[in-house]
Amino acid sequence: MDQRCVTLVRDEFRDCVQRTLVRLQGEPTSMPFHEALLSREAIFWSRFERSFSTSFGQRVIERISAYIAQYSGAENVITQKQTLVSLDSSQFAAIENNIHIARSNTAGHLPNWDNEVNYIRSLPLSQRIDTQRVISDLYFVRNGQANYFSIKTVKPNIDQTAEAKRDLLKLKLADQNSNVYFGLYYNPFGEGRELYRWTPPMKIFDFRRDPCVLIGRDYWDTLGGRGTYDTVLEIAQSVSHELQQLVRQYGNDTL
Repeated sequence: MDQRCVTLVRDEFRDCVQRTLVRLQGEPTSMPFHEALLSREAIFWSRFERSFSTSFGQRVIERISAYIAQYSGAENVITQKQTLVSLDSSQFAAIENNIHIARSNTAGHLPNWDNEVNYIRSLPLSQRIDTQRVISDLYFVRNGQANYFSIKTVKPNIDQTAEAKRDLLKLKLADQNSNVYFGLYYNPFGEGRELYRWTPPMKIFDFRRDPCVLIGRDYWDTLGGRGTYDTVLEIAQSVSHELQQLVRQYGNDTL
C-alpha cells in the first residue's frame, strides 16, 4: 500500500480513538445499578466500546475506502456520489416488483443477482423514459469502468438492504459495463462469506453467492488489490499499540 495512504488510514483510526475519549469525558458516569452488579472495569470498557462504535461509523469506512481506491490507481473517487439514472419506466417498475417479491418471499423466491438483472433487461420496454437519482456511498473509475458501492453496517436490516439493491439494480441496468457492489467491511461470523448468517437481509441478496456482495476480505481487496484487508488490519493494530497507554491511563483515572 502506498505510504501516503497508510498515513491517511492510520490518522483516521487514531482520530476515532481520540474522539472516543473526548466523548467519554462529556458523558454522565453515574450508573448505580450497573455499578452494583458489575465491576467498574467492566462498566468502563463497555462504555468505551459503545462510544468507539459511534466514532467508528460509516463515514470513517467511506473515507478509508476512498483513500485506498485513490492510492491504488482509481480515478474520480467520490463519496456520496449522486447519479441521475434514466431507464424505461417498465424497468423501474420491474425493479420495484423484484424488491416486493423478495421482501414478501413470494412463491419461495430465492435471490440470484445475475438472473434478476438479465430478467429485467429482457422485459419489453414501454418506450417511456424516466429519470431517478441514486446516491452511492463510494464511486470511482478504474480501467475505464465505473464502480459503485453501497456500504452498510455488518448486520444491515432488511430496509437498508432492499434500498441498496434497488439502487444497484438501477445503476447496473443503466450501465451494464459498470461494477456495482453491496459492501460489508467485515464478517462478524468468521473469515469466509459462507459463514455469514445474519438472516434479516438474506431475502434480498444471496450473501454467499451473489457476485455484487462483498464481505470482509473481498470488500477491501476489491478496493485496493490482494492483501489490502490484511494491511488495513495491520494499520489498526499499529494504532492500537500506539494508543494503548493513553486509553489505559484514561481508564485508570476514571476508575
